[in-house]
Amino acid sequence: MRFLTLYSGSGGNAAYIESDEAAIIIDAGKSAKRLCMALREIGSSIKDVDAIFITHDHSDHTSALEALIKKHKIPIHITEKSAEIFESDRFSELRENIVVHSPLFEVRVGDLNVRSFVTSHDSKMSVGYRIDVDSGISLGFATDLGYVSECVKEALVGCRAVILESNHDIEMLESGPYPAFLKERILSRRGHLSNEDSSLFAAFLAANGTSDFLLAHLSAENNTPALALDAFLSAVADSSVRVSIAHPELPTEICF
Repeated sequence: MRFLTLYSGSGGNAAYIESDEAAIIIDAGKSAKRLCMALREIGSSIKDVDAIFITHDHSDHTSALEALIKKHKIPIHITEKSAEIFESDRFSELRENIVVHSPLFEVRVGDLNVRSFVTSHDSKMSVGYRIDVDSGISLGFATDLGYVSECVKEALVGCRAVILESNHDIEMLESGPYPAFLKERILSRRGHLSNEDSSLFAAFLAANGTSDFLLAHLSAENNTPALALDAFLSAVADSSVRVSIAHPELPTEICF
């Protein structure tokens, strides 16, 4: 079982899950070349990927798709609203591989059962994913959410490992160079999850069985790995819980 980010941040996002019977990618940011290179770095290949799941339509989660699908005909699972960005003739070849879903959907890929849940973000539609493996392990993926709703809590409770957004330090953001409208967007309930809110949610998940966390989608301008880690460790008192910080450019793996 493998669960990792290939890279994670405002410059592009992609995660990889591999089990005994399947391999999937969640999100496909940056470029097709960079995505394929990241897969080679972990000893895998785009040819081994059975499906791609997209969380939402923003370019840092979708920019690799167009070039990727010209060479590799992989099913792309995406919500109907998010798929609207591919309606122009330019994406005709890409559309042949798109599998459109309602916001709440469930897909079986080998021994993986992938189930979506709605997250609050300023996109056409945004979802996270819970992946239940036949071996009994459950994994969670939740980035790009302005706040933790009851829906998100219910979806991720009981997951053994979770990739969770820890986007910004509030004080660093408020005192930083971003214009006021952008600060308001990030801090809103349709923006990004702060270190504080992420750590409080992590404490809830840890109390309900999650043993491994990978903090992801850190802002390069409004956060540091040390700040994200400090917030997590202040909230999660259980020393048996493991935590790592996703690298913005390199693969970062949760080790089972």
